Amino acid sequence: MTPSGPMREKSLLFAVRIVNLCRYLTEEKAEYILSKQVLRSGTNPGAMVREAENAESGSDFIHKLSIAQKEIAETQYWLELLFKSQYIKENEFNSLYDDSMVLLKLFRSAILTRKKNLRNKE
Repeated sequence: MTPSGPMREKSLLFAVRIVNLCRYLTEEKAEYILSKQVLRSGTNPGAMVREAENAESGSDFIHKLSIAQKEIAETQYWLELLFKSQYIKENEFNSLYDDSMVLLKLFRSAILTRKKNLRNKE
């Protein structure tokens, strides 16, 4: 029940980018509330991918990646808010948002594949 290598790697790299964004927001912009929100939601998907690697069942695997999917969607909200409130520039927003979309697609694909495999076992 191991998520693909790209999902593991991309979620970790995304989390690193989010950590760096939060460092920038707190040190350069003195912004602490939104940065804490995006830090939590933006680093959680990587943790959920790791938990999915040790899932107890196919359903548990789906559940863990579903949480990761929800957290990426929340992260997108915080990124949009940071951009619209002028804490980050358009190119920074676009780059992070594009990476989040890649992860969202990977999670959705893995969830759909696992659901299909579970149905085929029945």
